[in-house]
Amino acid sequence: MSPLSAMVWQRLTGLMPGELNQGELSWLATPHRHLSLLARRRATLIVNRVRLFAFLFAVLTPVWSVVDFIVFPFPLWRELALMRFAACAAFASLLVYYRSNGDLFNAYRAMALLFAIPTVFYVASHTLLTYYELTGMSAAIGAGYAFLPFVLLAGLSIFPLTLVESLVVASPILICQAVSGYLRWAAMDWPSFAGAFWLLVLITGVAALAGLCQLAFMIALVRQAIRDPLTGAFSRSSGTEIIDLHFTLARRANAPFAVAFLDLDHFKRINDQFGHEAGDRALITMTESVSRHLRHGDVLARWGGEEFLLIMPGTTIEQAETAIERVRKAGFGERPEGGRVTASIGIAESRADQAADWKDLVELADQRMYRAKQAGRDRVVSREPAEAAAISA
Repeated sequence: MSPLSAMVWQRLTGLMPGELNQGELSWLATPHRHLSLLARRRATLIVNRVRLFAFLFAVLTPVWSVVDFIVFPFPLWRELALMRFAACAAFASLLVYYRSNGDLFNAYRAMALLFAIPTVFYVASHTLLTYYELTGMSAAIGAGYAFLPFVLLAGLSIFPLTLVESLVVASPILICQAVSGYLRWAAMDWPSFAGAFWLLVLITGVAALAGLCQLAFMIALVRQAIRDPLTGAFSRSSGTEIIDLHFTLARRANAPFAVAFLDLDHFKRINDQFGHEAGDRALITMTESVSRHLRHGDVLARWGGEEFLLIMPGTTIEQAETAIERVRKAGFGERPEGGRVTASIGIAESRADQAADWKDLVELADQRMYRAKQAGRDRVVSREPAEAAAISA
């Protein structure tokens, strides 16, 4: 890390102590490197907050029509009331019919719809109000319509968005405001317009910062929830979510999907002879060693005790055997009494083993791991006995 990068990192961690790891800093800029579990949880949260926003607008939009009725001439009120009714119906539809499916693009679509409805209403109402000469209280209330973009941009602060996402959402509103000023070029009060536009930019910055703080806090919470506190591997609950997702995707694409069940050999002896601290150190060392030699996209989850599950999307049985052999060759650490830590490993692959679901796949890998133990430990079993014999013959 360069001195400048180190200084920037120290400043940022000072602002958010204990929240982000150094490798997670880039996650605040774009969503491309987010874990699938974080993306799914964030997508659900975004859609839920879109629906909350839609509920508030669906209630408040028609209520304000009472104020319009009091201060505006009837023809203007009638046209604004029709616009408000249409906007209210759109917000209500978004609230009733939109649900999260855990997909981030589905969440983006929900946000686009949420911000498109009031933006269209703002452009239409702003255009309509220019045709009327309003004075006194009517002019004051009419001027209030110009503050709708401020409300929308301030609303960005309730979403846990990356910097790029915040700018993409805010850009259409800022562009509409600029276009509105251009269309009124001749009669424009430029100092007033420039001040209002600069305020919009500042609100966008504050809202984006609020979204980044929410995202940082969410990253920290998700990390704590999905990681095993001792080893840093994924926990069993998050592992089941990951394997369920990848198994479903593999089934849809008719793609290979392999898992490997790893169980450390004679682990109980370490705990009995040297204590649980020595056992914990052995588990941590094993996890670090395996993690260093994982392929991109592979996931290691602690299944329980000294048992681990290695999830390998897009991997055939042959590729899984090669990957596991590389991990075994790197080693799992040293035993306290001397000698290597070894593991019994069972491998299963969804297409080759015709697994009905991910639970059957894990169960098959577990059975093969036990066969590896029965055969003398420190080995890999990846095929049924008859199939293995046919291949060796």
